[in-house]
Amino acid sequence: MAVVGLVPEPTALVLASSERAPGCARRFLCARFRELGVADDYVGRLVVTELVTNSYKHVGLGHIVVRVVCEERGGVVRIEVWDEGGGLPVVRPADDQAVSGRGLPLVIALVQEWGVRPLLEEGKVVWVRYAP
Repeated sequence: MAVVGLVPEPTALVLASSERAPGCARRFLCARFRELGVADDYVGRLVVTELVTNSYKHVGLGHIVVRVVCEERGGVVRIEVWDEGGGLPVVRPADDQAVSGRGLPLVIALVQEWGVRPLLEEGKVVWVRYAP
């Protein structure tokens, strides 16, 4: 008989969609990085702030869920931000006159991989993977 190892679900932070959400997400990420033994949280803080801010500003309703997972292979960290919005993130062309729209290109430049996964119910998960 094969033995199956069950991996516990990582801790998730559930936030109300509000202006306080990005700060709460940053504190959560810092605590998770300490638990996981990841010393450098600078990029993680920037990424989670941007993704949660995008959820708050562009969806503005429902809950935002943040998960931080250390993958077994290569010390890669995965940050996921779930929201209830149906719209997908848009990477806009550079525009020096724009007052917003620079965050997602910055995140993409800092991580190895990113993507969006629709949820079966309503919403989506925006995720990034990088090696701190």
